Amino acid sequence: TNWRESAPFLTLEGEEPLAEDCSFDDFYQALTRYYTTRYPLERAEEASGVPAELIEKVARCAGRAGSRLATNIWRNAASGNLGGWQIARSLLFLNVVTGSVGCPGGISPHGWHKMKPPAPMPAPKHKRWNEMLWPPEFPLAHYELSFLLPHLLLDGRGTLDVYFTRVFNPVWTYPDGANWIKALLDEEKVKLHVALTPTWNETAQFADYVLPMGHAPERHDHQSQETHAGRWIGLRQPVLREARRRLGEATSDTRETNPGEVWEEMEFFLALSWKIDPDGSLGIRQHFEAPDRPGEPMTADDYLRALFDSVPGLKDAAQAEGLDSLELMRRKGVFEVEADGERLRLHEQEVGADEPGVEIEGRRVRGFDTPSRKLEIYSATLADWGWPEHALPDSIASQVAPENLEEGEMCLVPTFRLPVLIHSRSGNAKWLLEIAHSNPLWLNPADAERLGIGMGDLARVSTRIGSFVLRTWVTDGIRPGVVACSHHLGRWRKEGKHTTNRWSAAPVRFEEKGEHLALRRLAELEPFESDDPDSQRLWWKEVGVHQNMTFPVQPDPISGMHCWHQPVRVTRAEPDAQEGDVEVDRAKAREVYQQWLPPP
Repeated sequence: TNWRESAPFLTLEGEEPLAEDCSFDDFYQALTRYYTTRYPLERAEEASGVPAELIEKVARCAGRAGSRLATNIWRNAASGNLGGWQIARSLLFLNVVTGSVGCPGGISPHGWHKMKPPAPMPAPKHKRWNEMLWPPEFPLAHYELSFLLPHLLLDGRGTLDVYFTRVFNPVWTYPDGANWIKALLDEEKVKLHVALTPTWNETAQFADYVLPMGHAPERHDHQSQETHAGRWIGLRQPVLREARRRLGEATSDTRETNPGEVWEEMEFFLALSWKIDPDGSLGIRQHFEAPDRPGEPMTADDYLRALFDSVPGLKDAAQAEGLDSLELMRRKGVFEVEADGERLRLHEQEVGADEPGVEIEGRRVRGFDTPSRKLEIYSATLADWGWPEHALPDSIASQVAPENLEEGEMCLVPTFRLPVLIHSRSGNAKWLLEIAHSNPLWLNPADAERLGIGMGDLARVSTRIGSFVLRTWVTDGIRPGVVACSHHLGRWRKEGKHTTNRWSAAPVRFEEKGEHLALRRLAELEPFESDDPDSQRLWWKEVGVHQNMTFPVQPDPISGMHCWHQPVRVTRAEPDAQEGDVEVDRAKAREVYQQWLPPP
């Protein structure tokens, strides 16, 4: 760690700062004093509602685990709150102080355990900063701020000649879907919108072209995940085409074997590159030429064979079986690059003088991928960019902290998910929907009594830009002052269109007046005719409510992440309200965006 660099900043009011040449014991005492003074157990109890004795018990268990402490944080608190990145950072800090990073039983950087081979004939890096993906107001964001795109377009910062939404459904998944619809339908701002998707979704209803790209068994794709302390790489392949190949039948591309008009995206983009630059004058085509056939287009087989040839040990393993690397992957599907346990303590590996590294006790070692090549307790980067108050692991008051809520407001948690449903790329499968097909509002009995709302009553949840109507689930399973509505559900299709999963999506009518948009549900689910006889057996009617459209964008000024939790007001729904009603004011959404946008 950078403990010497951190020591001078672990100073309480009235104390003299430590010098960088202090002893480690002095540093450790200052670290302990700093955090136990600023964050006593009583403060943790008050903030969390968890008894101090239980917090201390958990802390001592973590201490006893030592270097075998494995921690994990999902989206929940870190993705819901302003300053959520500090929550993830503070959890990692616990691993740092227990010495449980990069060792057996602890945690490791995910990049250590994921195989990412270099692309064949890669294109040159961009020469210009793309402010439509990386607005200058967010200099430390690690990922593109794609959820802000419609607002950046509406700001007049730029236009899009061609926009691909690839396996991407921002109208439904992202906050403020109403402004997404407005931007996508404005042909001056988005001149051509192509939805490249394996399934119909809400966003595809507003596309100029919908190109079916296929599910996993209908396309080529290489994959690697950080599942254990080794590395592996896998191959997905279009199974019907591969079956035809093994039968000795030649096919030119996946359209000849896939159902419908599915053309896998790898073949599509390879072909598109030659259509865009047929003579190579634009400098595009040469990055998509066959490696061993100059002047001919690269095929999916060419690309994958070159990619797998670059994976350490794979080509040799294939030759030992009389195969090339692609054929080995076609037959076996996965290749183990390094076994479990072989990818530990990589930060201790010695490196050469011309390689990234850091001097530790007379040895030049790899270290970690930080500016100092160390695990940084104090971050000079944060201080240099104008946030010295957050340079140490700390706590930032959330936008839904009690002190930031107005009178009568509650905190809405919209990020929790039901274990039987998948993520939001599409409506769920019929078997899963039969188990869970509604997302009621979780409401504590004390709040229900105060609001005069009973179990199963319709409630209106009002955000700062709109509202939605749904039924309530009164339960002690949620704290007073907090309400929750699960993800996954509330799918819809525009009136007169059959362009979504009819097992999960209800028809809706758009009612627009100026900047106000309302979605009115026209019907419940009902059995329908299809080539699947189960569609006639559909017995449930509910589809849930689309809550995300009523959320304004709330970008964290440091991480750039959307902060999902919402301050809301909950009331009984009006007599004429219907479950699934959604109302949004786009102008108010623009105002909230401007309020959250930091100065450039």
